Amino acid sequence: MGYIQQGTPAFRKSNLAFFAAGFNTFAILYSTQPLMPVYSKEFHVSPTMASLSLSMTTISLAVSMLLFGSLSEVWGRKPVMFFSMLAASILSILDALSTTYDTLLAIRIIQGFALGGLPSIAMGYLGEEMEPKSLGVAMGLYISGNSLGAVGGRIITGTLTDLFNWHVAMGTISVISLVSSLVFLVSLPRSQNFHPRSMEIGKLFGSLISHLKDPGLLILYGIGFLLLGSNVALFNYMGYVLTAPPYSFSQTLVGFIFVVYFVGMFSSVWMAKQANKYGSGKVLMISVFITLVGVYLTLSPDLWLKIIGLAITTFGFFGGHSIASSWVGRRALQNKAQASSLYLFFYYAGSSIGGTTAGVFWSSFGWGGVVGMITGFLLIALVVASLLAKLDPVVPFQVRKEK
Repeated sequence: MGYIQQGTPAFRKSNLAFFAAGFNTFAILYSTQPLMPVYSKEFHVSPTMASLSLSMTTISLAVSMLLFGSLSEVWGRKPVMFFSMLAASILSILDALSTTYDTLLAIRIIQGFALGGLPSIAMGYLGEEMEPKSLGVAMGLYISGNSLGAVGGRIITGTLTDLFNWHVAMGTISVISLVSSLVFLVSLPRSQNFHPRSMEIGKLFGSLISHLKDPGLLILYGIGFLLLGSNVALFNYMGYVLTAPPYSFSQTLVGFIFVVYFVGMFSSVWMAKQANKYGSGKVLMISVFITLVGVYLTLSPDLWLKIIGLAITTFGFFGGHSIASSWVGRRALQNKAQASSLYLFFYYAGSSIGGTTAGVFWSSFGWGGVVGMITGFLLIALVVASLLAKLDPVVPFQVRKEK
């Protein structure tokens, strides 16, 4: 079986394809996050209710990934991923045309379901097609595309909402997403190591359950839940902090705070390389600790310390996610797309639950309450990451090579 190796044309083409795919998916997914204060004002809904424009999308995405991950075992990776991207891009046009909050939420739920066909299968494709030595870097580059899409989507919607309105902003996202879908279709090499299975629901369901019986995978799924739940909670309500006195940010400035996600483009690749050198368990725990330090800095009333705290949190979050997601690909010996879809199911379930639950803490205790909830999430992540390091001590790549 031929594997894609770092430095080859196939490696560069696949990275371009997944970079475009990541941009498409996460520009659409997170485009509403900086608009939550706008929805609160225009539709007269609470911050917790406004957060549903993201939370409902991520929970439907989480559920659909279980379906698409299994279907890709039968239909193939690339066709399902492209269909997912194209459908989500077309639904973005309907987002832009929404005139009531109920309509917007209904479309966002359907859109989340459509988006589910890309993330879990992308991880499965990379796990199958990349040589093991190149997998960490390839996963890191894919995640960097995710972070660029997350940043770009938020900045575009924030800025265009100030200049025009949120309808124009969402329409622009749909055009960019359609172009990204075409880039993906043209660039991605066809699968070399994929072997389709027949549509046997019992066996597909059985293999899904077998992943949940693996304690190492179960811990990785929990870490994904806690990491994204913390990150989304932080950024959902930071917009409310910064649009209120004494900061009084415009929507454009709120959108631009997400430029700290560019730190994630660096850390996702760099931390993956450190994990190859020093071991995944050790570097994963360091990533979670860095995230915790950054969260505490946001408690400062000083604006620059808040921004630095967001950047540090982002560095740790993307580093931890890069390590955990690639670890799933290594630990799951069979049905990698299903294993990856389960990781992302818990990951995005964390986004929905953490992002909306933090609204209760925000309403009751303010920013300190949000930070307190996130602290609880990250302390649990540290504990289970230490258990995982003992259960599955992934040694540095150099040591594995010498053996």
